[in-house]
Amino acid sequence: MLSTKHVLGIKYLTTADIQKILETAQQFKEVINRPIKKVPSLRDVTIANLFFENSTRTRISFELAEKRLSADVVNFSASSSSVKKGETLLDTVNNILSMKVDMVVMRHPSPGAHLFLSNHIDANIINAGDGTHEHPTQALLDAYSIRERLGSLDKKKILIVGDIKHSRVALSNIFCLQKLGAKVKVCGPPTLIPKHLPHLGVEVEYDLKKGLQWCDVANVLRIQLERQDIKYFPSLREYAHYFGVKKSILDELTHQIVIMHPGPINRGVEISSDVADSDHSIILNQVENGVAVRMAVLYLLAGQRN
Repeated sequence: MLSTKHVLGIKYLTTADIQKILETAQQFKEVINRPIKKVPSLRDVTIANLFFENSTRTRISFELAEKRLSADVVNFSASSSSVKKGETLLDTVNNILSMKVDMVVMRHPSPGAHLFLSNHIDANIINAGDGTHEHPTQALLDAYSIRERLGSLDKKKILIVGDIKHSRVALSNIFCLQKLGAKVKVCGPPTLIPKHLPHLGVEVEYDLKKGLQWCDVANVLRIQLERQDIKYFPSLREYAHYFGVKKSILDELTHQIVIMHPGPINRGVEISSDVADSDHSIILNQVENGVAVRMAVLYLLAGQRN
């Protein structure tokens, strides 16, 4: 059981909640590696996946997690719905809930959309990404993946590299890693580093090599051109030159570090192919762990239903 009936963001979860999710995810990882990967834990629970933005990994991961738990799944895409006709978010969700849906997994371009909904509907809500605000299950699977590789997060040094300003993954990771005892730095062009980060206890490093030399784990984020209304740097080529994680840089470090990426990867921009596919990388482990972590979140929330 969690301390909250929704997973709206990492900042609303306690450290005990996060530890409970990670421990439960470990049990579900064992399940999804068995010959029979399905358990009846959420039989008779109906879950609606509402995606108002494009998604591949997150949507498939949630759908697979739901089906592994034997839930009934309804998929909703804004591009082919009445939203295009002017229907409001609340009306859309209420119409879906009238069909007796128990849980809602939602991705929405507006920060705070999930919090708004939680004040108006009774179903459990899981945030699958809200604008540039939070992406809690990504942070949870990242934390799980680091713990799986390094054994613990306490006092580990994590560097988040890339487009921090437009990334919901960055903010959720900062909250989650700090609650688990890790030290966090961010690295990227000054134009892509939010001014408020020092208030969150996060240090800023503008020299990629120094940042990589400091860290145990580098979580590399993509440049989110679709969210950028102005040019924040001269060119992708220049960004790749100064902030792209390349094997030549890793070879110069005095210790081996772990490389992560939430996807999708822009190969040759924020990370080179020989790094993404190297022994340093746990990128595919993150994808696998995402199913187990989302199974844990769904299972623990469903346990609170009357």
